[in-house]
Amino acid sequence: MPRVYTNRRAHHEYELLERFEAGIALTGSEVKSIRAGGVDFRDAFARLTNGNIELEGLYIPTYTEATYNNHEPRRARRLLLHREEIGKLRRALEQKGLTLVPTKLYQKGRVFKVELALARGKKLHDKRRAEAEKTLRRELREL
Repeated sequence: MPRVYTNRRAHHEYELLERFEAGIALTGSEVKSIRAGGVDFRDAFARLTNGNIELEGLYIPTYTEATYNNHEPRRARRLLLHREEIGKLRRALEQKGLTLVPTKLYQKGRVFKVELALARGKKLHDKRRAEAEKTLRRELREL
């Protein structure tokens, strides 16, 4: 059963506007480490550099069984998107206040995919309102 790693904090910190699915370029030791478990989304974000989208800050622990060819845990990883999608993201990121946040990492067939979301940061009052709605839904469900 393939694992799905989710960035639960992204749903709390950001208002997620639009989602994209992207492939991710990984080394062999990173693939084995992901399958072994332990991916951390803390401080992860995507950045547009030189016409490519790169995922930075995603922590994939080093694989203990790897030899000299092990990977750097927080290196920048290239995301694989179509040119039209990159152009759409470029235009959206030029708007003030929007960022690109990874929300999921999962295996689809033999390859790993990352779900990215175009997001706007929530203000404190938005977070409070969302928390109040969540508790209200929980109370209604219990009745």
